Amino acid sequence: MTITDDTINYVAALAKLELSSEEKEKAKKDLSSILAYMETMNELNTDAIEPMSHVFPIRNVFREDEVTNHPNRDTLLSNAPDSKDGCFKVPKTVE
Repeated sequence: MTITDDTINYVAALAKLELSSEEKEKAKKDLSSILAYMETMNELNTDAIEPMSHVFPIRNVFREDEVTNHPNRDTLLSNAPDSKDGCFKVPKTVE
C-alpha cells in the first residue's frame, strides 16, 4: 500500500489536524516506514506462538462478585442531609 496525499489529508481530517506541506511530507514518510515494517512483521511465521494480551502474566486481581444483603435503609439514610418517606430528599432542579 502506498501512502498518497489523499491518504494523509484523510488521516489528518480524522485526527482534526491542520498540517503544513512539510508536515504532510514527513507524515507520508513516517506512515510509509510503518507500513514497510508491518510488511516485514507479516513475513514472520507465528503459527507456534500463542496469542497474548500482555507481556507479563497478569490475572484478574479484582474480587469475585458476591451477592450480599444491603445495609439497613435507616443506616443508609442516617448519613443523608435530608430524607423523606425512607428516601433521600434533594433540592428541586427542574421547574
